[in-house]
Amino acid sequence: MSNSYGSTSSTPAKLTTRIQHIRISSRESLRIRSLADHMQYADPLGHAQSLGIGSAVWPLFGLLWPSSIQLARKLKNRPVREGESILELGCGLGLTSLMMHKRGANIHASDCHPMVPHFLKLNQALNGLSDLPYVHAQWGEQSCPDLLASLGLIPAKQRYDLIVGSDLLYEGNTPVQLAELVNQRAKEQAEVWLVDPDRGHRNKFTQEMEHYGFELVRQVCLRDRPIFTPEGKELPYKGRCLQYQRG
Repeated sequence: MSNSYGSTSSTPAKLTTRIQHIRISSRESLRIRSLADHMQYADPLGHAQSLGIGSAVWPLFGLLWPSSIQLARKLKNRPVREGESILELGCGLGLTSLMMHKRGANIHASDCHPMVPHFLKLNQALNGLSDLPYVHAQWGEQSCPDLLASLGLIPAKQRYDLIVGSDLLYEGNTPVQLAELVNQRAKEQAEVWLVDPDRGHRNKFTQEMEHYGFELVRQVCLRDRPIFTPEGKELPYKGRCLQYQRG
């Protein structure tokens, strides 16, 4: 499965972007607009700064991370269940959420970056999809509700049957904070699917999830599922899909 790039362009925020053609399966693909330069920064009104997002991490939302492709591919093989509610945490460019939305799943995309809703709309349009519900969700220090309201962001409030995410365990304090958020947003009977590129924090996360009644029921090695460059070069992927269940 090869991924290809289209021409670059600029968004209203004066960011240089490119379009990537991502194959999720032999029959399904999505076009995703991402940042062409991973060093870009554009926060003229200080919205990101007010949410605790500095210049060093600002562009991370706009990159298509290998783990997000792996998550989309794993969920492609999971049947859409009638009446099931799904939340993607840290959706970034929305690849997984868009794929599930296209398949008819009841999914809400979420992130904490103020540019994510804009890029979600761009990527919805690129793929001819209807509006994908979006809510603001973050682990760790929480933003003031009045601040979120002033930015037009709706905080996640409901509970979900399935919570998914990719490459979220990137800092030492993340396992505690992320498990707390998952517990807040998950129903009493719920599943969690997390793709982790072996960053070294998954054991701690599993311990924290156990505090909230979640059991690690399956752990799938993804080393045999490579990522491909636009030129067709195969790049090895090292990671796991962690599946938790409660109730």
